[in-house]
Amino acid sequence: MQQKISLKLLPSEAADDIAVKNLISKTTGHKTTSVTGYHIIKQSIDARSKTIWVNLTVNAFINEPFFQRKIQSFYFKDVKNANKKVIIIGAGPAGLFAALHLLEKGIKPIILERGKDVRTRRRDLALLNKEGIINPESNYCFGEGGAGTYSDGKLYTRSSKRGDIDRILNLFVNFGADEKILYQSHPHIGTNKLPQIITAMRKQVIDCGGEFLFNKKVVDFTISNQQIQSVTTADGNQFEADAFMLATGHSARDIFELLHKKQIHIEAKEFALGVRIEHPQALIDKIQYGCPEATTNINTTTRSEFLPPASYSLVQQVNGRGVFSFCMCPGGIIAPAATAAGEIVVNGWSPSKRNNPYANSGIVVQVTKADAAYELKKAGKKISDEGSPLLLMHFQQAVEQQCFTAGGGKFVAPAQRMADFCSNKLSATLPSNSYLPGLQSTTLQKVLPGFIHQSLVNAFLLFGKKLKGYYTNDAVIVATESRTSSPVRIPRNLDSLTHPQLKNLYPCGEGAGFAGGIVSAAMDGEKIARQLAIILL
Repeated sequence: MQQKISLKLLPSEAADDIAVKNLISKTTGHKTTSVTGYHIIKQSIDARSKTIWVNLTVNAFINEPFFQRKIQSFYFKDVKNANKKVIIIGAGPAGLFAALHLLEKGIKPIILERGKDVRTRRRDLALLNKEGIINPESNYCFGEGGAGTYSDGKLYTRSSKRGDIDRILNLFVNFGADEKILYQSHPHIGTNKLPQIITAMRKQVIDCGGEFLFNKKVVDFTISNQQIQSVTTADGNQFEADAFMLATGHSARDIFELLHKKQIHIEAKEFALGVRIEHPQALIDKIQYGCPEATTNINTTTRSEFLPPASYSLVQQVNGRGVFSFCMCPGGIIAPAATAAGEIVVNGWSPSKRNNPYANSGIVVQVTKADAAYELKKAGKKISDEGSPLLLMHFQQAVEQQCFTAGGGKFVAPAQRMADFCSNKLSATLPSNSYLPGLQSTTLQKVLPGFIHQSLVNAFLLFGKKLKGYYTNDAVIVATESRTSSPVRIPRNLDSLTHPQLKNLYPCGEGAGFAGGIVSAAMDGEKIARQLAIILL
């Protein structure tokens, strides 16, 4: 028989197959020899007490042959001669998963990606990190796989109502991800492994007769009878299709500007902006797990080998304004995520093993339309229309440009030690860190908008009370973390999922304001593909 059982084990026991079987035996009252195997259904860590536990929910095989976990299978149809085709603008998770679902339905996807394939994209990232030279079409945000490819690969979401999370995870496993993501409470693939998974997805699209075209930046739409007839790319090519899916991500400002210019309705969307903070990973381990801190060598830790690098999640209301951690990366790296020259944007990522000596996280503050209008006026920026749908985008851009100037160029970022930040003291030195382009010691009060700076100061002091040891001058604050979500929403009808003005344009994913991460974007892409199948078939 098979039996679903909840178990509580020490980390070392959870990593020991025999120990798990022994506990299954004890829990069920069957002999150990009767337990032929088990599948882990859920796995989480409980570090709330002095003793750290691993909680497992397993499907135990008792007195019957054990068989390996069955991974969900998918059937992708040959669409070389399909009657219907959809142009997908953007090859991020929304676009990729939409394309795969269209294959299942027998509709031909044609993906137009402004950037390069993942392998070629790496060269542009190396040039950005080492030389401070940016390719505006190929960077941490633009290129095959979108921003998710090189921003950690976290796969957890609270958006279960948006779609089938298990299906998305099974698709990832189908294309090469470790099956552990199917049961971990905070699944993570890792930036080093995502590229080959995305490459496998692209191969599937092409093998089935879909098209995957790089260096195809969309610069115009041809519109007639409330429909898009074709899109034009920067190289002068035009592409026609039955429907057009817009999945360009949260940083495609040129698309927002194009829509606005052509009087296609878009809306300003409030978002969050702040900084990225980096601690020694050993310190976060000490705070969360209670293990002794490795103070003599930052590359060593006394964390148990059976525990992953510790993470944290923080949220605080400061004078009615939310301040919260965002995209926390244990054992990670801070990366330059700008999409244009003259702007500083930082993000974080972790490799699959999360074995770097630092832990970083965005700490961001809610920004309203009133905040953006006030700060732009204060900075002397001309605002022709405070109701402009591009208001928050312009505010975001202004802060990024201010940070670039403060860093001194070549994507060197302005930074300050944590306690110095809170006391407005210029840091005489900065700690060792993971940000490759380099840091410039700066009084960030002069760089960040006043309400952002003060909210962060108050929040850091309160976070230090929640996590003893978090507030320390050994932590470095790097500005600015500004691409938390899109500052623009591209609206769509609730039922048809089309843009209100255009019968065959389907806004999708993070860039349209309907997702917030890899999994939610992928689910939104599938949602659009399902609707397209209803309409087109």
